[in-house]
Amino acid sequence: MSSGSDRRAFVQFALDEGVLRFGSFVTKSGRTSPYFFNAGLFNRGRSVGRLAQFYAQALINAGVSFDMMFGPAYKGIPLATATAVALASHPAMSGRDVPFAYNRKEVKDHGEGGVLVGAPLQGKVVIIDDVITAGTSVRESVDIIRAAGAEPAAVLIAMDRMERAGAEGALSPHSAVQEVQNLYGLPVISIASLDDIMALLRERHDFAQYQDAVTTYRDRYGIKA
Repeated sequence: MSSGSDRRAFVQFALDEGVLRFGSFVTKSGRTSPYFFNAGLFNRGRSVGRLAQFYAQALINAGVSFDMMFGPAYKGIPLATATAVALASHPAMSGRDVPFAYNRKEVKDHGEGGVLVGAPLQGKVVIIDDVITAGTSVRESVDIIRAAGAEPAAVLIAMDRMERAGAEGALSPHSAVQEVQNLYGLPVISIASLDDIMALLRERHDFAQYQDAVTTYRDRYGIKA
């Protein structure tokens, strides 16, 4: 887990970049959410470089043993690439040059062929993505890594919404993140979470107008402590 200052700095960074917004948004699950986190808006060189530094620091803080990064297509591809760069220059890595790989959505039938691009999958592999919504990309990634004879070591994400999975009226007692942890026995490391967004709303008077709506949403869909 990131330190408190890292998590708070990341939430502020996401706000500054327009990645975290408050208002009224319909999510992929059909819920109307008072906040929206869209990591796809980290779309410039400087912002992606800073994002990768946050990912690298969160992974190092977690103390997980790992050998390489894997980015599931498509969002995970630039994340794995940039984070491997950030790790290579991080002082805690003592000069380790971290390899990375990613998959294609379509099998290539020429050149090197196959669905994998990058370094060979081996050792302990960290799967990196923006969020976990349904866990589909994690499942596919775990299958790919194990099929190559490597070992999934952790899942690294930017934001944990701490939100219960399932349809209205049939909500799971667990969040999508918790279900991944329970199903695969893998730690899920997040740079920040809804707790950190709530902390910002309590501290920032200019965002106080959104606090009640986010609290109500969390009371309805949030995981139970």
